[in-house]
Amino acid sequence: MDDGGYDSTLDTLKHSRRVDQLLLQVIAAVQDRVTRHDLSKMEPPEKAVFDRVTPMLKYSTYGSDQYRASLVEMGEGLAHHYAGNRHHPEHHDRGISGMTLVDVIEMLADWKAATERHDDGSLARSLPMQAERFGIAPQLMDLLTNTAVQFGWLDAPPPPQPAP
Repeated sequence: MDDGGYDSTLDTLKHSRRVDQLLLQVIAAVQDRVTRHDLSKMEPPEKAVFDRVTPMLKYSTYGSDQYRASLVEMGEGLAHHYAGNRHHPEHHDRGISGMTLVDVIEMLADWKAATERHDDGSLARSLPMQAERFGIAPQLMDLLTNTAVQFGWLDAPPPPQPAP
């Protein structure tokens, strides 16, 4: 087949620059999240609630009865937080299905940072609990796990064992 002397260089460079533009939109959205993450916790009604409950969370195990009781105790402050922060599945009528990739990236970073606030926190232990709590599909769990591994937030899971 004769290509007529076509050189794809210009089209490839145009495509590459267009991808650059689109990725910069995503970077700007992530940067905005970096700047604004959890700032609502500094204002009423959240501030007083987080001042009271955050020290107790340090000594609770994620998913435990004590942890769940702390969430209930946070009441209006936590509801206000969820309502104003897209990185929480509770913000969306459809949970995680209503989120964007930027929301999900911020959510994963938030989950990792939250595990570091607990004496016995572990992203490896909390991810399966989050999957059950929010009905996260296996494919999305793979993406979350792969992302956490890539950034060093989680040890690589062991490779699957061959069937006997």
